[in-house]
Amino acid sequence: MVRHLFAIAALILLIAGSGFAAPLPLQDSIRVALIKGADSVRVDGDGLLAADGRGEPLRLAFPAQVRRAGGYLSVSGQAVDRLTVASPSTMVVNGKRYRGAIEIIPFDKGILVVNELPLEDYLVGLINCEISSQWPIESVKAQAVVARTYAYYQKRARAGALYHLESSVLDQVYDGCEIEDSRAARGVHETAGEILAYGGQPIQAFYHSNCGGRTEVPENVWGVRLPYLSSVDCAYCAANPAIRWEYSVPLKKLEMLLKGGGVQVSGLRDVREGKRNDSGRLVDLSLASAGGTTVVTAVNFRKIVGYTAIKSTNFTVRLAADSVHFSGTGYGHGVGLCQWGAKQRASDGFSYREILAYYYPGALLGKVQPGQGADAR
Repeated sequence: MVRHLFAIAALILLIAGSGFAAPLPLQDSIRVALIKGADSVRVDGDGLLAADGRGEPLRLAFPAQVRRAGGYLSVSGQAVDRLTVASPSTMVVNGKRYRGAIEIIPFDKGILVVNELPLEDYLVGLINCEISSQWPIESVKAQAVVARTYAYYQKRARAGALYHLESSVLDQVYDGCEIEDSRAARGVHETAGEILAYGGQPIQAFYHSNCGGRTEVPENVWGVRLPYLSSVDCAYCAANPAIRWEYSVPLKKLEMLLKGGGVQVSGLRDVREGKRNDSGRLVDLSLASAGGTTVVTAVNFRKIVGYTAIKSTNFTVRLAADSVHFSGTGYGHGVGLCQWGAKQRASDGFSYREILAYYYPGALLGKVQPGQGADAR
């Protein structure tokens, strides 16, 4: 398994005589899964250098189409166990541009593409995927710190895995370097190495779009209590134009969605609100069907129906003819930083340190050195 792409990339550059003989700077890197299970991927770019799974240089013409061929990869008529591609500038994978290096691996009957790059570069590309860099700079800096903290936590938690992070909402949204800009870079650079820590270790720095008035505790979402995360009032996200949402779905379609999610409700005829927790969010719902009443947790219901349809668990339910109508507030699980709340607090003159202290009570802002723990302060 190729575990240190930058070391391999440096070796390739030296072998190729490209003039990049200086050692790469010591930085923590992150491995991000870009594509999972695809039949093929297209790789392009300038000055690309390739190696196989043993680090041996490959002579390839780019652009190149990489396909799965049994337990191997097929590229330019060559069969390799895996492929590493690096560039002194950037690479293009399926039309998106990335920094660092990529590793292509046979995976789960398809192809896995992993981008390994310096963590700070990853954050610059991430900012405009998660918020807008044009927001007040203190909110951009707060986003940089929580995203860095989340990445460090996941890197430790998945130390033995093929990658540390998904590039989607399953972890943090990341689409490469095309939407980098100077304000995103400023937010990252002015907080360089800063993370939120508890007990000298990076916390699980959860965050979401907007909480709808009050943040949630993790035990209500994932059943795990974290001492540095509690529910706090947040009137700051009220300026978000999408704070309120509505969604309607026919009973027949909802029944199909529920069955697809493992909830058997043949002849669904009603959906009723259940209990609510201290933050005002629904704990569960009752589903009335021909077979009786089934109770499903609101968290699971949202997952089954779709996170972009049921945007939070803070909603009401109304039956209208043969459809169910949902009216809700907020977007996301509600735990940790409220991104729209952070934007408003920054507009009101709060620093990123004050914003982070509000949404993560109990955590301390610390400085991490490559390969070391956090020095909380």
